[in-house]
Amino acid sequence: MQTPHAPSPLPPGFRLERYRIDRQLSQGGFSIVYLAHDEAGKPVAIKEYLPAGLTQRDSDAHTVTVDSAHQAAFNTGMKWFFEESRVLAGIDHPNVVHVKNFFRANDTAYLVMRYEHGKTLKEHARQLTEGGAVVSEEFLRNVFVRLLSGLREVHTHKLLHLDIKPANIYVRSDGHPVLLDFGATRQGLGPSVGMNAIFTPGFAAPEQQGSGEPLGPWTDIYSTGASLYDCLAGCAPQPADQRLVRDELEPAQTRWGKRYSLQLLELIDWCLKLPVAQRPQSVFALQKVLSGEQLDLVDPAWFETPSKS
Repeated sequence: MQTPHAPSPLPPGFRLERYRIDRQLSQGGFSIVYLAHDEAGKPVAIKEYLPAGLTQRDSDAHTVTVDSAHQAAFNTGMKWFFEESRVLAGIDHPNVVHVKNFFRANDTAYLVMRYEHGKTLKEHARQLTEGGAVVSEEFLRNVFVRLLSGLREVHTHKLLHLDIKPANIYVRSDGHPVLLDFGATRQGLGPSVGMNAIFTPGFAAPEQQGSGEPLGPWTDIYSTGASLYDCLAGCAPQPADQRLVRDELEPAQTRWGKRYSLQLLELIDWCLKLPVAQRPQSVFALQKVLSGEQLDLVDPAWFETPSKS
């Protein structure tokens, strides 16, 4: 993810409300995620709202400070962080990370999530490709049809994820995926918080990078296609902003035509169309294809022109 200087994490052993921080799990443009334990000794994942470039960690190792020039953007972002936490806490779906609690502390905000056992889709795919194997189509279909079920629920609540990538897709030990890290999430119908420039190159849609077209479910769909492409290629596709200047992305149908079904490869290329109106407009359309149903990928009935409002 493109990020400015990132603040330091909370130290191991730090007490945060009724939780004890064990270690940092990940750090992105909007947040740091920790492994922690609650009073009963059960593991949880805690996300700390900490947008890079706007915040610093004080010398006392926990209080967050914000420069006055960035205070308004920080406050607006934290407001949406809380609103999204509230909405996510109301989502009970097996393929969406479960939110257990959220609160303010240290002059910022925290989101407590159920800790999942397994590994990321990125780790799974890289282990295969680095060993000379390929990710099977059956595995990809099983993972993504379930993942899209969770994403569909998120979209139903008028939320966009905006940072779907293999590193944010967790595959549980039982093989079922969980959509993680809603740090870049914003309400699809809400105002900009002035931090949309933080994105993951290769996975972010062109409308996240200043193309001028509206954000919508099709934005997460672009990232879904990029994630599928990454699983096959072993690396992210060409970033969308570069593609807008000179599109050098080799179509999935051309690159893997002899390894995977035409239906799957057409789906990936469809999701990675640069104009928003040429992509699938709903997760439901993707689910039908991945579940094996026949669908004319150029049937205009599947396209709803995005609103410019």
